[in-house]
Amino acid sequence: MPPAEYFLSLQHGIKGGFAPPTPNAVYTLTQVAGQSSLAITAAVRESGTPSLQEAAPKSLGDGDASALVDELYGILKTIPMEDPKGSEDIYGLDTSIMWGSEDLEWMNGGPQGCGSGTSMVQPTDEDKAKFKRAVEIVEELVKKAA
Repeated sequence: MPPAEYFLSLQHGIKGGFAPPTPNAVYTLTQVAGQSSLAITAAVRESGTPSLQEAAPKSLGDGDASALVDELYGILKTIPMEDPKGSEDIYGLDTSIMWGSEDLEWMNGGPQGCGSGTSMVQPTDEDKAKFKRAVEIVEELVKKAA
């Protein structure tokens, strides 16, 4: 079961190189202790536009989110992160997830995206399937929000 307070972010577009990555979407979900809803913000780049456009903040009731968040939390506790940070997109989806809570800090892709290095840690096919499911969960939470 996830803690009462956490921060979660998903970014599509993490591959970089000499230049930093160009994100296509950034979703941020925040649960504050004592609040009954999950706060969700989104910034999305429409095809062919130069920058991310902020969308109106949304929220999602805890009852609508708890089972999905429990599943996501369980996944992130079991799958590896690249080493060193930001060296390689080890999951191959050009997508990063960042989770921060009192008992778990998890992030794939460095703050500046992933370069062209090689990670000393490589996920199994099962880990890759779990990460893909984690991305689906975050996207589902964002779609459910009102």
